[in-house]
Amino acid sequence: MQCALRGGTGRRGGILSYPLEQLHQEVAYIAYHFHWAYGDILEFPHPERRRWVGEIARINKAVMEED
Repeated sequence: MQCALRGGTGRRGGILSYPLEQLHQEVAYIAYHFHWAYGDILEFPHPERRRWVGEIARINKAVMEED
């Protein structure tokens, strides 16, 4: 990817940052259910963090269906 630093021309793209609100929700959800440390959860790459959120949701759904 090329980007001109001067003159304002050039192509830019990609994700600049992950939505902060969504990051906080994911970290809180994982920390609440698994009691993992904030810093440890933040070190996960986005896809891995989303996978753990999905696994927790699956576990919660299975538990609710048992009742």
